[in-house]
Amino acid sequence: MTSTPPLRAGQGLAYGLLGLPLAFVALPLYVLLPNHYAREFGMPLATLGAVLLAARLFDAFTDPLLGRLADQLFGRSVRPVLAVGAVSAGVLASGLSGLFYPPVRGSDALVAWAFFALLITYIAYSQLSIAHQSWGARLGGDELQRGRIVAWREGAALVGVVLASVLPALLGLPVMLGVFALSLLLGWWCWTRAPRPMVGDAGVYRPPQRASLWRPWGRPAFRRLLTVFMLNGIASAIPATLVLFFIQDRLQAPPAQEPMFLAAYFVCAALSIPLWLRAVAHGGLARTWLAGMLLAIAVFVWTAFLGAGDVLPFLLVCALSGAALGTDLALPSALLAGVIASEGDSGQHEGAYFGWWNFATKLNLALAAGLALPLLGWWGYTPGTRSEGGLQTLGLAYAVLPCVLKLLAAAALYVLILRPARERDAFLTSQATPP
Repeated sequence: MTSTPPLRAGQGLAYGLLGLPLAFVALPLYVLLPNHYAREFGMPLATLGAVLLAARLFDAFTDPLLGRLADQLFGRSVRPVLAVGAVSAGVLASGLSGLFYPPVRGSDALVAWAFFALLITYIAYSQLSIAHQSWGARLGGDELQRGRIVAWREGAALVGVVLASVLPALLGLPVMLGVFALSLLLGWWCWTRAPRPMVGDAGVYRPPQRASLWRPWGRPAFRRLLTVFMLNGIASAIPATLVLFFIQDRLQAPPAQEPMFLAAYFVCAALSIPLWLRAVAHGGLARTWLAGMLLAIAVFVWTAFLGAGDVLPFLLVCALSGAALGTDLALPSALLAGVIASEGDSGQHEGAYFGWWNFATKLNLALAAGLALPLLGWWGYTPGTRSEGGLQTLGLAYAVLPCVLKLLAAAALYVLILRPARERDAFLTSQATPP
């Protein structure tokens, strides 16, 4: 692989800053919006889950097509990538505002508005995210360099998540939406000044191969990594969907404390990323990711034993879980960039890979919202309940189920990725050793 000069701080910030508004919008869409519609508009959990599931599934199936579009745009030059990104940014800002301030009333009209507004917002978000991720993967580099590139993006993303978690409670939704729009404009402007990836062939347009949409599925390394990523992703998506219900009903914490929990989680994640990158330099991406998974299980399982008034113990769990989250944010995408490079697909098919990657992310979120919310309703939990059975159901869904899924993801990471790599290295060493 061609050696790549280290990314300077200014270059990393110019590329990564767009991650701030993209993560900023992710938290309102995936965490605040379900709670907002359930409590402000009285939308039943089963209906809300169905709307979120349908919109996210539709959005997920468009991601591979958006990935192919990204490859075609990169094949021409970075200019069309940035131009289409600007259009998506405008649609994204308008769509998010419309979701939180719907111009319709009445249950049927509200359901229809939420569905179509979610579709438009999700597609704009996906186009911008896939193009931005593909740009970073095309910058190249070794494992540590790829980790640093993703860390700049995800570090900025964590700042965005913290802002999105504290602004609604402290200053209200209008301020949150205004800050989001401004940060999106600034992030896109910095992106136009980021290091340029290699496109095409010496600047000449080469259309992606006709089969590029399905090309990643022909790579066993991609299929193995995606399996681990999906198991781990659904384990994270379930508590993300249920966290506000858990805080409000299981802990019975006052609304003013909600930003404190979310901020502790995401601030600790941001602070942990440089430490995890140090671990990558010694143990590699996959081993470090496994360590993060095991840490997450060890600290989060204690949430199942928390109840009303356990604010400080939950704050500690949030902080330690956030530290473990640093690996989920910085390392899987860096591993994917390594798979793309090792398969010889760099510079042509990053969009296809990240399209399917984002498809898996959306599918996880769709399953978490579309299955967890209706199941909670059927099993006796309703928002605001104080019944022992309902709160126990909420605790099992929020704390125990994610730990089981995370343990399965850790086992899959070891069996599908770490053990084959170790066996391959042992074989190569034996071949290189003279008899």
